[in-house]
Amino acid sequence: MKLSLAGPPHVPPINTVADMMRQVLFALVPGILAHLWFFGVGILFQIALAVTFALAFEAVMLKARGRPLQPFISDYSAVVTAVLFALCMPPLAPWWIALTGMLFAIVIAKHLYGGLGYNLFNPAMVGFAAVIIAFPMEMSQWLSPRQLSSGLPGFWQSAVAILTGNLPDAMTWDAISEATPLDALKTGVADNRLVTEIRQAPIFGDFGGLGWEWIANLYALGGFWLLYKRVISWHVPVATLVTVIAVSIPLWLLGPDIHPSPPQHIFSGALVLAAFFIATDPVSGCSTMRGRLIFGAGVAVLTLAIRRFGGYPDGVAFAVLLMNMAAPLIDRLTRPRTYGH
Repeated sequence: MKLSLAGPPHVPPINTVADMMRQVLFALVPGILAHLWFFGVGILFQIALAVTFALAFEAVMLKARGRPLQPFISDYSAVVTAVLFALCMPPLAPWWIALTGMLFAIVIAKHLYGGLGYNLFNPAMVGFAAVIIAFPMEMSQWLSPRQLSSGLPGFWQSAVAILTGNLPDAMTWDAISEATPLDALKTGVADNRLVTEIRQAPIFGDFGGLGWEWIANLYALGGFWLLYKRVISWHVPVATLVTVIAVSIPLWLLGPDIHPSPPQHIFSGALVLAAFFIATDPVSGCSTMRGRLIFGAGVAVLTLAIRRFGGYPDGVAFAVLLMNMAAPLIDRLTRPRTYGH
């Protein structure tokens, strides 16, 4: 019997970079919709600004390096970086925050290291770390969630605040802004208040932060979709979340008045987003299976340490960047044994 064969390659790749990045963007949609509901349309402005600046810097750097625009400009890697960065921004952060963040993310963290596949650090977290260090006041101006707000800024009000850096005349920061749950916890514990007392504030929900619980759950839903589609492996998310629970439970049991509970850690801030979408970056993370477990555990431990002892309420970005530095060594120490040895 004669078989006819097509020309090589006979087995096409299952996923391209663009396919994987599109899946990541699809998986982020539920969390973005929740963010939009609880904190208003400002998040859409932040995404649009970050994506615009990211693509512009991507094109400029490709031209400067003598690389063709295609396929790099359309592989969605810069878009994913921009969206992840924007999801960490206060909804009404001025436009130049996104510009600065994308400058550090795309130009410095990505292209100066050689472009996609060569970056040592997660570009989105480099951009976020740069702006939170440089502009702490602007990065602390978070809006009150919908349940506690007399009225979230509308489309026009958000546009004015973001593009001019000033609120419309009828609005004041004291009226529309609120400390984040993690910030309230950190400030309260520093003032020698009990965690149980701090959690009586309306900014807290049943488990974590009001509104942030739903956002975290929907990011987790998107993360499960990525696991189902085999875009990411289970090692980093499971190691991150399990380590947070394992480390925070004994601390909480020993000192519930000064240590938040495990659900408070998980359902406040960007921990779930980081576990499924940021720490799973295949370029800046680990490539071995055991290495990914160590990487996720390290992100969890460093996040908890920064939240408790550091100067920032949420230490996820710095934890990821520190583990990015350790990733090459972790991969070297966890190389699988060569067959036959």
